[in-house]
Amino acid sequence: MAAEDLPSEFDVVILGTGLAESVVAAAFSRVGQRVLHVDRRSYYAANWASFTFNGLLTWIQQQHEEESQPEEPQDWSSLVEEGEELIHLSTSDSSSISNVQVFCYISEEEEEDECLNTTEEERGGADEDAVKETSETECAGLFEGAPRGMCCPIKQASHTAGEEPEADQAAPSAAQSQSVPTKKKISYAQLVKEGRRFNIDLVSKLMYSRGSLVDLLIKSNVSRYAEFKNVTRILTYRNGRVEQVPCSRADVFASRQLSVVEKRKLMRFLTSCVEETEEQQAYRGRPYLEFLRDQQLGDNLQHFLLHSIAMVTDDTPTEEGLASTRHFLRCLGRYGNTPFLFPVYGLGEIPQCFCRMCAVFGGIYCLRHSITCLLLDKDSNRCKAVIDSRGQRISCSHFVVEDGYVGADRKKLTTPTRLISRAVLITDRSVLPSDSYQQVSMVTVPPIAAGYPAVRMVELCSSTMTCMPGTYLVHLTCQSVGSAYEDLSPVVTKMFRTPESPEQENCPSVHWCLYFNVADGSGLEVEGYDLPSNVYVCSGPDSALGHDHAIKQAESIFQKILPDEDFCPPAPNPEDIIYDGDNPSSSTREETEGAGEETEGAGEETEGAGQDTEGAGEKMEGAGEKMEGAGEETEGAGEETEGAGEETEGAGEETEGAGEEEKQQESLQTEE
Repeated sequence: MAAEDLPSEFDVVILGTGLAESVVAAAFSRVGQRVLHVDRRSYYAANWASFTFNGLLTWIQQQHEEESQPEEPQDWSSLVEEGEELIHLSTSDSSSISNVQVFCYISEEEEEDECLNTTEEERGGADEDAVKETSETECAGLFEGAPRGMCCPIKQASHTAGEEPEADQAAPSAAQSQSVPTKKKISYAQLVKEGRRFNIDLVSKLMYSRGSLVDLLIKSNVSRYAEFKNVTRILTYRNGRVEQVPCSRADVFASRQLSVVEKRKLMRFLTSCVEETEEQQAYRGRPYLEFLRDQQLGDNLQHFLLHSIAMVTDDTPTEEGLASTRHFLRCLGRYGNTPFLFPVYGLGEIPQCFCRMCAVFGGIYCLRHSITCLLLDKDSNRCKAVIDSRGQRISCSHFVVEDGYVGADRKKLTTPTRLISRAVLITDRSVLPSDSYQQVSMVTVPPIAAGYPAVRMVELCSSTMTCMPGTYLVHLTCQSVGSAYEDLSPVVTKMFRTPESPEQENCPSVHWCLYFNVADGSGLEVEGYDLPSNVYVCSGPDSALGHDHAIKQAESIFQKILPDEDFCPPAPNPEDIIYDGDNPSSSTREETEGAGEETEGAGEETEGAGQDTEGAGEKMEGAGEKMEGAGEETEGAGEETEGAGEETEGAGEETEGAGEEEKQQESLQTEE
């Protein structure tokens, strides 16, 4: 909608289109509130967004431009009335993204059977300071004796870009790799050309099948706006290799990694975790790893349960570890053998689905538009209006804002911002090849050394519509200890082949990768801002695997404003919605006339039934007269027949009564 067409009064104005803000917008619009939803960005979902490859390059460039050229606030003091105070919002949210670094490990143009001698450089015009520039050594020096076509420092994909491989077989041995020449290599130009096939998420999460987000999608009928795929397997990195984690009953008994005794112990332990016992309560406050050891579980089972099922650290309290294990088990089997779902086309679809629901029920959207100031009523300490980026004054009862738009001067406590380290890789094959190339995998990587964080990895195939055929999209996430590159590059070099790890010949090769840090939204304190009482702050993505934090935050804001309303009630079927311009009275009259015609028809049928009954009574009387002259035996039969005639006459009276009731209902519907 054009900014100059915006109405001047709303019930709720929302700035930012992240997941929490979008859910809030849908909830308010669904119960009849007038909602204005704006975002200064040119895309939906804020830091929850998904980009094409080309769109991601543009986003990278914008991050550097915002850091170098901050906007100056405009002066709107002329719009302030008596008894009002102006509160300026932040003009930039660049602080939520930092340490952006890009690496490209493939040639710029298409090359086949040639040795690559290139320099790493940032693609898409991003700032050169964010790029690690290294000159690759001569191929002959790295791979002496390798045949022509295999001497490049980075192993290329073994199938033509844009074509799906016949099957993702296990990694070929060195002898096989020398005997089979490589085919056409994927180039950077091809990534750009096929850029629309990528949907790259800024945040990496999965949906628990019995989590709050899935329950809300089903309850509100928003799920019809999106499609989902099962996460097909859960993997873990252990002892230098990737293994599949047996989590369901079928996986446990089919696993070749566990002995028969270990399988029985694992099933017995998982069964005992369903309900809390006195033994478990005795370990409250003690490490979960200690509890697992005391259950006489071996190293294999302890690793699987701690890192891949509960997904906690060694020092996590037992009650938290058991709660995570129970949640994992509850989600198993609802949609597949794993507890997780992933939306087709990326996680950025979910906020857009809720925005679509808001728009269906009358919400107004305006991108590339922002709210620059709040107008505070000094007497009531409430925000009575906002001023947009074009100087329009818009009255509102409530204002919801993304935390990135709130200035640092409005924070009561200046606590250091917690960060999440993120990496996005485009690779040539899966970390654990299998007969199916349509695997969606969740990989857990324990800390590789003391002082390093545990890493969560999600590997997506082309069937999720997030990458081009012949490639895989890999997301890595962890709590920040240093920069994203410092936290995650050691994991990348151990599990993938890059110029820093050319010896990893049997590992997937990295074509392109991005590192960046994003602010952790779980550290937001609702009461930590000096803002009017009717202004509510939403945080960005948190480091958890699920979406519970954002959904709980949205529901909390809704209940504070409208405590008596249902949060995101089911949307009606599209044919039941009456849009502006329709005349509901005419449609009601047509329905009433139709109901009257049906009732008249029912009355005619009833009268016909009465006539049939009278005829049946006359026949019975004639039969009785004939039977009277037949003798003593027929007299009794005549009496029975007369009784039948009386019953039939009673049935006729009941039918006439039913006809009168139908006529009364007809008159009632007409009056309505």
